[in-house]
Amino acid sequence: MPEPTEKPASRNFIQQAIDADRAAGRFDRRVHTRFPPEPNGYLHIGHAKAICLNSGLAREYQGKFNLRFDDTNPAKEEQEYVDSIQDDVRWLGADWQDRLFFASDYFDQLYAWAVKLVEAGKAYVCDLDGEQMRAYRGTLTEPGRDSPFRGRTVKENLDLLARMKAGEFPDGARTLRAKIDMASPNVNLRDPVMYRIKHAHHHRTGDTWSIYPSYDYTHGQSDSIEGITYSICTLEFENHRPLYDWFCKELGIHHPRQIEFARLNLTYTVMSKRKLLQLVQEKHVAGWDDPRMPTIRGLRRRGYTPDSIRAFCERIGVARQDSTIEMLWLEDAVREHLNDTAPRRMAVLRPLKVVLTNLGETETIDCTLPNHPQKPELGERAVTLTRELYIEQDDFMEEAPKKFFRLKPGGDVRLRGAGIITCDEVVKDKSGEVTELRCTFDPDHSRKVKGTIHWVSAPLALDAQVRLYDHLFKVENPDAAPEGKTFLDNLNPESLETLTAKVEPSLAKEQGGERFQFERLGYFYTDPIDSKPGHPVFNRTVTLRDAWGKEQGRG
Repeated sequence: MPEPTEKPASRNFIQQAIDADRAAGRFDRRVHTRFPPEPNGYLHIGHAKAICLNSGLAREYQGKFNLRFDDTNPAKEEQEYVDSIQDDVRWLGADWQDRLFFASDYFDQLYAWAVKLVEAGKAYVCDLDGEQMRAYRGTLTEPGRDSPFRGRTVKENLDLLARMKAGEFPDGARTLRAKIDMASPNVNLRDPVMYRIKHAHHHRTGDTWSIYPSYDYTHGQSDSIEGITYSICTLEFENHRPLYDWFCKELGIHHPRQIEFARLNLTYTVMSKRKLLQLVQEKHVAGWDDPRMPTIRGLRRRGYTPDSIRAFCERIGVARQDSTIEMLWLEDAVREHLNDTAPRRMAVLRPLKVVLTNLGETETIDCTLPNHPQKPELGERAVTLTRELYIEQDDFMEEAPKKFFRLKPGGDVRLRGAGIITCDEVVKDKSGEVTELRCTFDPDHSRKVKGTIHWVSAPLALDAQVRLYDHLFKVENPDAAPEGKTFLDNLNPESLETLTAKVEPSLAKEQGGERFQFERLGYFYTDPIDSKPGHPVFNRTVTLRDAWGKEQGRG
């Protein structure tokens, strides 16, 4: 096998384990990983970490990476999820080439191995229902008790298993259990369920099967069939590893190595598939792709890039201890990427009208602005200054403090790329609300003023819907709800604000999928679903750094 493509100075514990295995010649020095999602929901940012880790290891060691669906629970699985998962994994840059597999591909082999374990006296058919099984299982401090059906003969077990497969019994009537050790301190080894009866239509096998294998039974054997060398999974499966090893050993099949790492937890969000599904079903969000959701599909619609998510996963690293990562880390990753790649445009979210009194009614001034201040190769664009324009409401203050460097009565401010204006008059309505500023325009760019603000031409500006997103939850740990409350009580009622903004007319042609920095406001993404020609919809991906705003004299 070739050497790894790169060896950074600091190696995480998984890389160190693989390096040691390769040095010892284990698995013939092969590295073959996989990402094995259950198709019962959309992927979230935690899955992105697993995808980047598994595909990244395969790429680093010039090995192989598989995408396999562990589709063993037909009641909760849908083709919609299969399709979305493939799309999201591909979008993240993970390449499974021709190695797309399903656990259902192996149902015949899994059943044959189950028969083999029954014949070896290592599995039996049990008639206990779920509640009884839990009672017999014991606790963390007390051993379990043998099922009264544990002593069935091999002949009886084979007969009953065949009849289970034939659909002779109702759901839940019987299970096939591995015969291991009911007194084991590891409760996962207390005769775990291998098959349960479930008369449900499977999205790939139809009505062929009336019994379906458990995740614990399916997982390791599927890895073995595919020749996986490293089963990289999260820490909650650490106590399942002895069971993973037991099945491979008892069946005498290829035995991958399972290594666990800490799952990704983020502040201000939840990662439970069940809770994410609840948010969608109860319409607390607009769908799996709502930009406030931590799903990959939601992050995509918000304007995140695959590069930024990969950079985030690389930055937080791989550890053995569970921890919670600040959402700021994820936001900073996309901000850093978009700062380098996003073209600049001007938009006014909360317009305040300005009249330049020394310009004629139809007079215009052509201005040229760079599309990116550090990248001349991205070119320039023309913008037109007119007598009437819009600025942000908060770029004007009637009674301004000393260090307010934007517009104030009698004060000067620079218009980005145009010139300098002086506020001569403030126009108010009957309620005292400022409705218009009357200013004098000076095209002299050489004058020194401390503040620079953005603007758009009033007659030429395009109306555009802009969606401003905040955290979906108002607390860092939404699951930490007081007694009698749930995570839903921590939803942030101000997580979405929708505005009608004024934007550069050049944005009229945007129909979705483009990213921009709206100068001084943040990074925005043209919504690929709701945008129409001449009617763009912009989702704010992330705000600008506070330090950046201060450097621009925002006060």
